[in-house]
Amino acid sequence: MAEGKGLRVNEQIRIREVRLIDEAGQQKGIVPTVEALRMAKDINLDLVEVAPQANPPVCKILDYGKYRFEMEKKLRDSKKKQKLQTLKEIRMQPKINDHDMNFKAKHIQKFLDGGDKVKVTIRFRGRELAHTNLGYDVLQNVLQRLSGDFSVEKQPAMEGRTMSMTLAPKSKKQ
Repeated sequence: MAEGKGLRVNEQIRIREVRLIDEAGQQKGIVPTVEALRMAKDINLDLVEVAPQANPPVCKILDYGKYRFEMEKKLRDSKKKQKLQTLKEIRMQPKINDHDMNFKAKHIQKFLDGGDKVKVTIRFRGRELAHTNLGYDVLQNVLQRLSGDFSVEKQPAMEGRTMSMTLAPKSKKQ
């Protein structure tokens, strides 16, 4: 498991000398690896390589099990705080009634307020394909009916028999 995380522990450290940090966090300087390993064993702790890319690599004397637990705990906490943004899709046709347009616009507004991205799609059938400008007008009408902070992530564009645009909520940090 230690190799999966990229950290080498105790006998896995195969370099001649390391920059050592003791259990109190004090710099001990550059020490031969065998001596650093002996110092860690004397106080029943592990020698963990915390910065393998440094020259020489930085090793720290600590309780590896506890260290790994703390790292996993930090990872879990950071995952709890992040908001997963999903992509919702609203489909329409170029011949949409005004009431239906209001209804769909309210749904789009609710999705954006909830922090989700929205893909607004216009489906063209048969002869409607000759009048793609009607679909563009419908998408512009949707934009006019929306309020609040959002951005057009993808401008209206044709994709086969559909025209779509993607809207994203503005982040609260801005």
